[in-house]
Amino acid sequence: MLKHRGFPGRLTGTDFQFTIRRANVKEGATKIIRRERFKDRKGPDRQADSAFMAALWNYFGEEVFERGNLDAGRLSWLFGREVVPAEDPFDPASYDALLKIDLKRAEAAFPEVFAPEAAPFVWDDEDEDE
Repeated sequence: MLKHRGFPGRLTGTDFQFTIRRANVKEGATKIIRRERFKDRKGPDRQADSAFMAALWNYFGEEVFERGNLDAGRLSWLFGREVVPAEDPFDPASYDALLKIDLKRAEAAFPEVFAPEAAPFVWDDEDEDE
C-alpha cells in the first residue's frame, strides 16, 4: 500500500480521518462506494468534505493518483462525483486503484476550495508515521 507522505492524516481538531496507518492484510482494502450527501448533513461533515477535497487538490492537482492509504470512508463521500475512477476496469477494493479529480464537478461542489481568493488550508496534522 502506497503511503502518501505529507498528506494530512485527519481534519485538525476532529476525529475525521483522511488516511489509514496500515493495510488490512486479513480482509483487504475497504471497498469505495458512492455515499449520498444529503442537504441536511451537519456542518462538521460538510467541513470535512471540503477540507478533504482541498487536501486532494493541493496534493494531487489534476494528476491521476493511487488510492494507497487514503481512507475509503472519506473517499466514498466524494466518489462518483468529484473523485472518479481513472482506469477501466476499476477495482473499488484495491489499494492500487487509480483515481482522479473531476475538476468541473469539484469546482461546482466546493467553490470555496477552488476560488482564486480562497485561503489555503493549513495542515498541522501531517502523517505521523514519517
